[in-house]
Amino acid sequence: MSPHASLLPLFFILTLTFAHFTTSADYLKLPLLPRNTLSSPSHLLAADLRRLSRRRPSPQSPLSSGAATGSGQYFADLRLGSPPQRLLLVADTGSDLVWVKCSACRNCSARPPGSAFLPRHSATFSSHHCYDPLCQLVPHPHPTPRCTNRTRFHTPCRYQYSYADGSATSGFFSRETATFNTTSRRQATVKNLAFGCGFKASGASFNGAQGVMGLGRGPISFASQLGRKFGNTFSYCLLDYTLSPPPKSYLTIGAVSRKLFSFTPLVTNPFSPSFYYVSVESVSVDGVTLPISPSVWGIDADGNGGTVVDSGTTLTFLAQPAYRLVLAAFRRRVRLPPAEGIALGFDLCVNVSGVARPRLPRLRLGFAGKSALSPPVGNYFIEAAEGVKCLAVQPVRPGSGFSVIGNLMQQGYLFEFDLDRSRIGFSRHGCAVR
Repeated sequence: MSPHASLLPLFFILTLTFAHFTTSADYLKLPLLPRNTLSSPSHLLAADLRRLSRRRPSPQSPLSSGAATGSGQYFADLRLGSPPQRLLLVADTGSDLVWVKCSACRNCSARPPGSAFLPRHSATFSSHHCYDPLCQLVPHPHPTPRCTNRTRFHTPCRYQYSYADGSATSGFFSRETATFNTTSRRQATVKNLAFGCGFKASGASFNGAQGVMGLGRGPISFASQLGRKFGNTFSYCLLDYTLSPPPKSYLTIGAVSRKLFSFTPLVTNPFSPSFYYVSVESVSVDGVTLPISPSVWGIDADGNGGTVVDSGTTLTFLAQPAYRLVLAAFRRRVRLPPAEGIALGFDLCVNVSGVARPRLPRLRLGFAGKSALSPPVGNYFIEAAEGVKCLAVQPVRPGSGFSVIGNLMQQGYLFEFDLDRSRIGFSRHGCAVR
């Protein structure tokens, strides 16, 4: 049984109040703003490996790429509190908790604006009581603090949340008012948004951001809390972080036009119920389907394996048996000289110096539901050094985790997460540089 199974009824305890909507067709938009080119692909690879190494089964806001900070993540702009305080959060489909860095300062004049949330400066901030049913939805510190005083003395709900790379946050599980823009160009206020007010944070996962916007499938995620008002659907478009000037795209909470979408069913892993698993059925290179056994993509009895769509991981990771065949197919078809004397951490790097339009093999991923992702070459061959392009795909050893379709492979596609129908859709339409 899933460790979260006993908490599912509490999903319906989260009660948000929405104000200032004009029509039921409104949805929320949060801008996504890619930044500058990543300075070090090797650093990017190391960050992804840290993120995945410890993973084991157990409205409109702009998204901006974390390239400028070397994190390779996309950031969402959240306005929290009354009056609103603007904060930049990592947009992460691989986790549930929404949390921000908090400061208990009284005289905060020395603190740069947007560097942390200041609860003392908000008229609507409050922490959940340790007896609140919602407090059961978050992991607690060890040893767990005693919960006392059911009455007028408030004992706050303490949380401690850890990530796969060892990063962590702890503080008070709280509620607050958030402000968003809608598609009718009006502001919407959302009351009682449950979030972690983190007075302690450690690790490299949060470089350049003031917290994390968890978009996973669990009941406390940003997508789950706001989604019930908007059809339990959210979508995003991640644009090429190397473009200049930086293009703008959006994280959208609510249904979008489904023209020319391909859909694939979501798969549930009872050991990791928050992740967005999909079923890979085939991989082809230059139109030739590779002889990969279906068992390579399956989830075993211990919850290992499967394939996850994750906005917080940059590169794509494939189960080792599949990766070996993909790598061999690329090597057979590449007609460019190998890059010599450069240690970048990738298994296939080619020298493209002086080649205006290098010809590189085409990759196609086939999914259940007769859908297929055929990304442009730039989604999986990255410029790792001047005149050098490397295959931005890595192996996952058997029994050590799961395959991941990272945000680089998703660039240029509109991805829709339809939780009511338990499916993910993607389309090249509706995700263009504006």
